[in-house]
Amino acid sequence: MNASRLANAAADAYAAEAKPPLTEELVARVRETLVAALDAETGVLSEADCLERLNAALDAFEAELQAVVGPRIASVDEASAVVTTRYRSEAGQPLRAFGGQ
Repeated sequence: MNASRLANAAADAYAAEAKPPLTEELVARVRETLVAALDAETGVLSEADCLERLNAALDAFEAELQAVVGPRIASVDEASAVVTTRYRSEAGQPLRAFGGQ
């Protein structure tokens, strides 16, 4: 697995749907956070482990910032670095950055 390539694809997918829109500096922080999450341990990660690490890193990023919300990673294709996302709301809409549902 190329952690950097996959983390960049995940960061781009996240940033495309984050509310409010992320600045370039914040996109860079998301990338760094996701690369660190995937590089945290050597060895081969299953897709489930990869998704868990990416989404946990996004949770931590949002909790630290307390001003942005975005989708979570639903699937990753390591070969093509294609990432799909999903909303975290049962209503099918993203959570609001300020004030919950």
